Formats: sequence, C-alpha cells, structure tokens
Amino acid sequence: MTPTVRPSTVAPVFDDIVRSESSLRRFLHGLPGVDQVGAEARAATLASRSIKTTSKAFALDLAIRMVDLTTLEGQDTAGKVRALANKAMRPDPADPTCPAAAAVCVYPDMVATAKQVLGDSGVNVAAVATAFPSGRAALDIKLADTRDAVEAGADEIDMVIDRGAFLAGHYLQVHDEIVAVREACVRPDGSTAHLKVIFETGELQTYDNVRRASWLAMMAGGHFIKTSTGKVQPAATLPVTMVMLEAVRDFRDQTGQMVGVKPAGGIRAAKDAIKYLVTVNEVAGPDWLDPDWFRFGASTLLNDLLMQRTKMTTGRYSGPDYFTLD
Repeated sequence: MTPTVRPSTVAPVFDDIVRSESSLRRFLHGLPGVDQVGAEARAATLASRSIKTTSKAFALDLAIRMVDLTTLEGQDTAGKVRALANKAMRPDPADPTCPAAAAVCVYPDMVATAKQVLGDSGVNVAAVATAFPSGRAALDIKLADTRDAVEAGADEIDMVIDRGAFLAGHYLQVHDEIVAVREACVRPDGSTAHLKVIFETGELQTYDNVRRASWLAMMAGGHFIKTSTGKVQPAATLPVTMVMLEAVRDFRDQTGQMVGVKPAGGIRAAKDAIKYLVTVNEVAGPDWLDPDWFRFGASTLLNDLLMQRTKMTTGRYSGPDYFTLD
C-alpha cells in the first residue's frame, strides 16, 4: 500500500519539494556532502575534551534524565517490564536526589504494563513500532502496530524506516510512510504521541545517507531522529550522531523548528555518555541539552551512570552488583 503524497507537515517551504520523487531527490542530493575524514577527526577531537568535576556531576544527572531505559527482547515478561519501570522512576532507591529516567522503551504489547506502573510519574512510555526492527511489513500493518501502541498508552513511538526503499532511492515512499505513521500517532483527543524515526545508520553505508535520512525524516514531521534499533552493528557512533546534530541545527536555522536526536545501541559507559553531551553542546548548542531534545537509548548505560554518580557523592565505587541488572 503506497500512501498518498501530502503537503509538508512541517513548513510550507517544503511543499513543492515533497510533491514529486524527482524534486525530493534533487533536494536531498543537493545537500552539502559530508567529509568522512573531517567528520571522524572532529568527533575524535570532541571526544577528547575533559570537563571539570562540578560539570561532571551535572552531566551525570543530565545523562540519567536522558535515558530511555530499554528492553526489547523476545523473552521480555510483564514482571521484567514492571521492574524496569520502577527502576526508571527511582534509579537509585537509596538516594532520593537521583533523578528519574526519561522513558521506558518496550514492545507494543508491553505498553499497558509499563503505563500501569509509571502512571503520572513523568516517566514516559516509548514503544517501538512499524515492524521493528526490520521495517519489513505492509504500510497498513505498520500503521495498525502504531495505533495499537498509542491506544495502549504510549507517549512516544519509535518507528523504523524502510531502509531498502531508502537505499533504492525511493525517498518519497519513505517520506510518506513517516507522515502516515505520524498521523497514526494522533489520539482521539487531538494530542499526539511523539514520533522518533529510526534510520538504522549501520545499514545506511555513508554519512551522506545519514544526512539525507535526517532531512527526510524532519521534513516528514519526525519529532526525533534516532540512530539505531540496537539490533544491527555498528549502532550509535559519535561521528554519525554528530552528522545528525548538524542536521537538526541546520533544520532549525531554516525552519525555526527543533527536532530531537537519540543515539541508541552500544552506549554503555558514563564516560561515553559525557562525550555525547559535549558533542551536543558544541555542535547543536545548549538548547539540545535537555531530555526533550536529546535521549540515550540504552539498557546497561544507566547502571554505569549510577556507579559514577555514587563515586562522586561518597568517594567510593559501589560496584556493579549494587544496582539491579536490567
């Protein structure tokens, strides 16, 4: 099923661009190319930056607040999801000053379980959808998947693009599917679950494709752009995330609208999370240093952030077995 071409949901400036495959292709291939060597060198330079102790304490708390605590396994149970939701609300039960995580990310059939635990705590429920992680399904199935998650109470939807269509140059198809999924995120009361668009950057092959996918998703109305499902390697990398941060920065310069960024997969250590935060600040700017605009998709990262936080508070490491395993 191919969706009907729609005017841009983002800005009138894009209306003519998204009316035909040829005009969309011209726009995306007209974006400035990414210098691979330069991008990787700049990312390495940003990763080498050090921050002061007081800034590190702030960065650890901010990173905790940005975590989408994730479980996306075939063996997930309701009990595991309930435990994860409780951990997201109180990551360190021994320390009431520890902030909560941003969200719990689960499969659609676990949304109601997570929502029951989280209630109005302020921790969101994110659901993967659209035939995650492959994206290989008919559009009507992808939309039903999305609607089911939204009806179950999902605050956020993490969709995957059709990488095969993108790599084959069927940009309009990918654009219109994102538009259709965003429409499926609208609740009966008119409010909208936020849409995160996953590229699976490990399959996109080039930084130029990452930049094109970023613009395509933003033009289609994605609230966030996300690197990976966590099921394909390489997943999130600093250079890829930097390219995406450049895209959201440039998109705001052109449209006045902010779009968030979510690296996911492979970010396990607090020191790496801090490298990402430094990159966010240097590339996109401090406005993105907020859980509304930057997230980490992770399962094991939170425990390392908690260990580093405890070390700064007490002067000693608690050890990995001090916190629950996710």
